[in-house]
Amino acid sequence: MKLSARDANRYFSKPEPDRTGLLIYGPDAMRVALKRQEVIAALIGPQGEEEMRLTRIPGADLRKDKAAVLDAIKEVSFFPGPRVVFVEAATDAGAPAILSALEDWAEGDAQIVVTAGQLKASSKMRKAFETHRNAYAVGIYNDPPSREEIEADLKAAGLGNVEHEAMTDLFNLARELDPGDFRQTCEKLALYKFKDDLPVTSEDVAACAPVSTEAALDDILNIVAEGRAREIGPVLRKLEAQGVNPVLLIISATRHFRALYGAAADPGGAAAGIARMRPPIFGPRRDRMVRQASSWGAPKLEQALTGLTDTDLQLRSAGQRAPEMALVERLFLRLAMLGQRGR
Repeated sequence: MKLSARDANRYFSKPEPDRTGLLIYGPDAMRVALKRQEVIAALIGPQGEEEMRLTRIPGADLRKDKAAVLDAIKEVSFFPGPRVVFVEAATDAGAPAILSALEDWAEGDAQIVVTAGQLKASSKMRKAFETHRNAYAVGIYNDPPSREEIEADLKAAGLGNVEHEAMTDLFNLARELDPGDFRQTCEKLALYKFKDDLPVTSEDVAACAPVSTEAALDDILNIVAEGRAREIGPVLRKLEAQGVNPVLLIISATRHFRALYGAAADPGGAAAGIARMRPPIFGPRRDRMVRQASSWGAPKLEQALTGLTDTDLQLRSAGQRAPEMALVERLFLRLAMLGQRGR
């Protein structure tokens, strides 16, 4: 039988112990593995593997041993409790062994859990699970996680007391990260709030969210956008000493000012424009960019983007002879002075 995405998520957390088996397939191995871990843990409990109630069979082994799955489901464990035979990374080449076990399965046998990559509708293994009266087939695709899935991850990490804005940040983050990375972020956030009874805030989420490779450039971008001209030189010297390329500075500044322009030009206001940014912007950085966009306004940001484009072309020009970092510093000073006008 086929399980819909909504029904599947509920089934993974509370699977039926008397089912013959479950096939989980999809193009993303990480997403499939996470669902497989969840359903097996729910079936056999936290001690199931230690009590030898879980049998693992690599899918590649089924080509040599076609009775491996059937023999495994009939085995009797030394410990009481439900048992699972897990076939990992199965393909249609191993389908005969799995289909044989499905046909000969009887009440009291171990439940069969199979994972596979992307399977066509004509796949023998997929058809067998979809048409079986007591087994399920679930396709896992790269769709954004549902609200139910996100809340389940938060609950599993012990994050129950979350402010509304922080919850919005977490929902946006879940849609940008891989499922495994989001779970790790939730676990990190739970450790960050260990023995802290205060609600989770946007600042907490920002502190625990994965840091982008551009985070080291944030200081100079904020200095320029906030018109702090005197600080530009010293910070640029530090970045130059760290090996930061002038072209990278221009690219990063262009991206930052383009985001500010998009926010400033948004019909709903700067805050609404920043909220639409992808990847999402969190906590203090979000508030800071809203202030910058509001302070600059769309017309001045258009001038800033023109200056950035001209300097970018100059840096990439074959006839360019001036020191590159000096050109960047001159532009940043001009932008900082432009941002100060009319304040």
